[in-house]
Amino acid sequence: MRTSRNLSCPRFLLSSIKRILRPFPCSIGWIVSPPEPKIKCRVRIERLRDLGHELRRPEADYLRDGIYELRVGLQGMNYRMLYFFYGRVAAVLAHGLVKEREVPSRDIEEAIRRKRKFELNPERHTYKEG
Repeated sequence: MRTSRNLSCPRFLLSSIKRILRPFPCSIGWIVSPPEPKIKCRVRIERLRDLGHELRRPEADYLRDGIYELRVGLQGMNYRMLYFFYGRVAAVLAHGLVKEREVPSRDIEEAIRRKRKFELNPERHTYKEG
């Protein structure tokens, strides 16, 4: 049986692919417990910030239509954070889920929809600290 959960999360901003934007509800706030998955997801996000387009499997993978996944596995659970690149200046976290097998098409479609929405008006969908 295949399961996935659509997850909503609060906003945050890391600095620059060096910049990671989160204009849509997706971060690691959706990971309920234990704390280890949150820690691993934060590490993966920091690696994306540091390596940008150079981040590869097993940490990240290209899905389709400009959507990538950050991959975290822990104790039989597969945590995925879907993201896209905004030029060479930022990676935008667009969606999060927990899954058993491949990322469901509906989750990829949601990330694509958010990518298009972001590209229409990046300023409107960019979280600013302070």
